[in-house]
Amino acid sequence: MVSANREMAVYCFDTLVAHYNSDEAPPPAFDEGQHPLFVTWKKVVNGCEPRLRGCIGTLEARYLINGFRDYALTSALKDRRFPPIQAKELPSLECTVSILTDYETADNYLDWEIGKHGLIIEFTDPNNNARRSATYLPEIAAHEGWAKVEAIDSLMRKAGYSGPITESLRKSIRLTRYQSTLFTMSYGDYASYVKASRGVAPSINGAKPSSH
Repeated sequence: MVSANREMAVYCFDTLVAHYNSDEAPPPAFDEGQHPLFVTWKKVVNGCEPRLRGCIGTLEARYLINGFRDYALTSALKDRRFPPIQAKELPSLECTVSILTDYETADNYLDWEIGKHGLIIEFTDPNNNARRSATYLPEIAAHEGWAKVEAIDSLMRKAGYSGPITESLRKSIRLTRYQSTLFTMSYGDYASYVKASRGVAPSINGAKPSSH
């Protein structure tokens, strides 16, 4: 099984740096394979808890190199919840890469463990019969301090449902649970790694040099 690792996080940073520099990212140093994956960017401000800055991925298996290249940029620039990440923000970013594994159909909407399972929910909106779906990665519910029902209700809102949430509606959910491996790297660690392995620290058009 392929696990999320440092090289994948490095490649996501390389891809974003290359985007700002109108350049090509160096070839990645991990093996090709096909897996569902996510890229999450967070921003650390004044040493506080990192704030989400973008998170997009795919629940379908993708070739890892193309997948991480595409979603590094999509999550940084096209997450509709946030303005696009600017070059000057790079030194305060951290990147988490996730590879999703072990998909299982749950017996009901409570058939999962907080901190262990990611969730995919699918249900029919009773207001307009639209099919709705959304996902949370395994770390989300634990990080937010949610109980299971709170996580499910939040996920239904994320799916775009705005009506009343009833127990019968929760019971109508088709829930798929999954697990993931993840690796998180700060820009400072990335810059140190690049300098050590390539002999020169990364430079970014439009960004101040990192203080590392």
